[in-house]
Amino acid sequence: MFATNAPTQPINPDKIRPGIQALQPQLVAFRRQLHQQPELGFKEQLTAAAIARKLTEWRIPHHTGIAKTGIVAMIQGRKTSFRLKTLAIRADMDALPIQEANDVPYKSQHDGVMHACGHDGHTAIALMTAYYLSQHQNDFAGTVKIIFQPAEEGPGGAKPMIEAGVLTNPDVNAIIGLHLWNNLPLGTIGVRSGALMAAVERFSLTIQGKGGHGAMPHQTVDSIVVASQIVNALQTIVSRNVNPIDSAVVTVGEFHAGTARNIIADTASLAGTVRYFSPNLADFFHQRIESIVAGICAAHGATYKLDYLKFYPPLINDEKITDLVRSVATDLVETPLGVVPECQTMGGEDMSFFLQKVPGCYFFLGSANPDRSLAYPHHHPRFDFDETALSIGVEMFVRCVEKYCN
Repeated sequence: MFATNAPTQPINPDKIRPGIQALQPQLVAFRRQLHQQPELGFKEQLTAAAIARKLTEWRIPHHTGIAKTGIVAMIQGRKTSFRLKTLAIRADMDALPIQEANDVPYKSQHDGVMHACGHDGHTAIALMTAYYLSQHQNDFAGTVKIIFQPAEEGPGGAKPMIEAGVLTNPDVNAIIGLHLWNNLPLGTIGVRSGALMAAVERFSLTIQGKGGHGAMPHQTVDSIVVASQIVNALQTIVSRNVNPIDSAVVTVGEFHAGTARNIIADTASLAGTVRYFSPNLADFFHQRIESIVAGICAAHGATYKLDYLKFYPPLINDEKITDLVRSVATDLVETPLGVVPECQTMGGEDMSFFLQKVPGCYFFLGSANPDRSLAYPHHHPRFDFDETALSIGVEMFVRCVEKYCN
C-alpha cells in the first residue's frame, strides 16, 4: 500500500497529445453521466445504452447484449502485408450497493447504489479510447476490441463474456486493462508481471450443536464454543500451513449465534473470505478448512454444513505484455513516484479470467489527490477520484495499442 498523502503532481501536459487533451471535457461529462446513474451487476441497461448511443453516433461497429449487458466494439487499423494482431481493451461497468455520501453535482441518483470503485471512469476511458482510435486508424495496424464488461463486483461478468466468444472472431492475441487506484497518487502507474491481484474465495459455515439451558451445559453441545474454536484454528492455516514467502489471508468476517444470555445456542453460523496469489494454492484452502471444521465438530459431537465458493482466480500478468505496458508508462509518467513495479493488492478482479485465456496486463492508474479531498479508499461512500486521470488513461491505452500493433 502506498500513502496517498505523498506529493501529487499532475502528469506533464506535454506528454498527453493534443487530440487526447481535447477529449478531457467529454471524458469528464460522460464519466459524470455514468456516476449519476450507477447500476449493479448484470443490470447495467442505462450504462450499456449510453455506450451504444456513442458508438453508433461515431459509426464504430459493435455488438450489444453479450452476457446480458456487455458490449464489444471493434476498431480496424490500417491494413498491411504482415499478419495482423488483435489487441483487446477491457473495462468494467458496474457499481456497488453503497449509499453515496459525497455532496457533488454528479452525485448518484439511485438510492443505495454508487460508483465507489471507479468503474464509471474505466468505462469513460475505454469509450474515448475507442473514439480516438476510430479517428486515427492509420496510426496502428490490426484490430482493437473494446470489451465493456458487466458485473465485475459480482457475480462476475468476465466468464460469461468469454463463453459468449468475445475473445474470438477475430482471435484476441493479447489484452490490457486498467484500474483507477486511490492507493496511488495521481498519474502514478502501478504495474508488475506475475501476480498483481489475489484469488477470491468465499465460505459459509453452519455449526449444528444441541441447545439448552445456560445453567446446564452438560446437557448441550454448545455451538458457540465449537464455532469459536474453529475461528481460532482457521488462523493457523496461513501461519502454519502456507509457505511464509507466499502471501495469503483467511478472514472470518461474520459470526452469528444465540438468542438470549441464558440459552446455549444450538446453531452458529460463520462466513469469511480467502485470498492468495499463488495458483498452486487453488485447492488447498477448501480442503484444509473442511478438515479443520470436520475435526473440531467431531471432537465436540456437533455437525456442520460448509459451502465453499471459488469466486475469482489470482490475476496473473504476462511478462512480455507487462514489459510493453511498463515501457509505455516509463515514457509517459513524470510523477514523484513514477512507475511502481511491485504494486500488489489482496483485492480480487475477474479480469483474471481473461488473463487465463490470453496473455495480457492489468495495471493501476493512480487517481488520488488529497489536496482536493479525493483520496478516500475504494468501496467507501465518499470515494471519488481526480478526473485528470481520465485523459492519462486514454493516453496509456492509445500508446499501448500503437506499440503492440505496430
